[in-house]
Amino acid sequence: MAQDVIVIGGGIVGVSTAIHLLRRGRSVLLVDKNTPGRETSFGNAGIIQREGVRPHAFPRDLATLMQVGLHLSTAARYDPFALPRVTPALMRYWWKSSPNHYSHVVRSYAPLIARSIDEHSDLIAASGAEDLVIKKGWYLAFRTAEKLKAEAAKAKKDHELYGINHRVVDGAEMAQIEPDFTERLAGAIHWTDPWTIRNPGALVAKYFELYKSMGGRFLGGEATGLEQDGDDWAITVADTRYTAREVVVTLGPWAPEVLEPLGYRLPLFVKRGYHMHYGTQGDAKLNNWLIDAEVGYCLAPMEQGVRLTTGAEFALRDAAPTPVQLGRAEGRARALFPLGERLDPQPWKGARPCTPDMMPIIGPAPKHRGLWVGIGHAHHGFTLGPATGHLLAQAMTGEKPAIDIAPFGMDRFAGTYPR
Repeated sequence: MAQDVIVIGGGIVGVSTAIHLLRRGRSVLLVDKNTPGRETSFGNAGIIQREGVRPHAFPRDLATLMQVGLHLSTAARYDPFALPRVTPALMRYWWKSSPNHYSHVVRSYAPLIARSIDEHSDLIAASGAEDLVIKKGWYLAFRTAEKLKAEAAKAKKDHELYGINHRVVDGAEMAQIEPDFTERLAGAIHWTDPWTIRNPGALVAKYFELYKSMGGRFLGGEATGLEQDGDDWAITVADTRYTAREVVVTLGPWAPEVLEPLGYRLPLFVKRGYHMHYGTQGDAKLNNWLIDAEVGYCLAPMEQGVRLTTGAEFALRDAAPTPVQLGRAEGRARALFPLGERLDPQPWKGARPCTPDMMPIIGPAPKHRGLWVGIGHAHHGFTLGPATGHLLAQAMTGEKPAIDIAPFGMDRFAGTYPR
């Protein structure tokens, strides 16, 4: 069974890529072992982070490193048993987070994330998903005036350099915005450009329905044995062989399973995260998306209830879930807002696919013609899925991509795989 392109991976990156390829006249087969949008794309905070020109750097101050190292931090923790496997990537992550390297990362990253709202807007309109969207930004909240002042200075600079809009909210106004908070905050940065989504999994499902309505085909099952077959590519799903002229790998944290047999041993690692939905006590209502910056969790008013999402857990992708981080975040969140009972039978766990330089891998594989990748988006996969899909489709069909994708090329990691 042949088509022009096989897209392996049905998260938001894969579905978006498939849509943009169909728009350019390519026949597409999308393959995923699960229902599209049910993995990493499902469990995020639902923020299209237009303001996120600064990807999450590795902490370099001693106080934060000590907190994480001694397991005192809510925002980040690590599994000691994972350290032998992840330390090389984490050392490179630390190095790339140095001021000189990081400033280069931000300059490369900013044009990509600048496309996030426009690209989502396109697919939201085409898929009829407007009812899931709220266009009033989100709040980065602080408990101390010193931290708020420092973040306000960064926000001012990002407005000057990258046109990111915001306003600074003091504690009194924050109390009016969220009258059911039971603790007084110092204030917040209100990022006004981003959009928030009341059900991220439902948005990806809408995009998937759009893909199918355009004539796209979907195959449920695990793709194995990716290999070149003459001028084509072939995969096997449930003992059936499928071929295409080109293949796109958008498998997020599962990409190594298909790329490593081809010789691409990329320095990918995961940051795991958890979420839980809650009811509220009495008539309490959470009005906005809010990140408690100095503690390290997000509260979001979702369709399923108030969603609490955790920070980063450095652990092996498939290791058993650990409840420590969620428990700590829940305790602090309950002190801030009257959360009710847990609504999910167990916490959701997902894995963010990360690279040491904090930038995704977008573009052609350097050793194989017709092999393309869109992976490694870390905390911004949901934000950047449609932008990545559009850029990949443009490059694959001979168009000039809307921005220069060279900084996101796989060849920047050439020293990590055999030539």
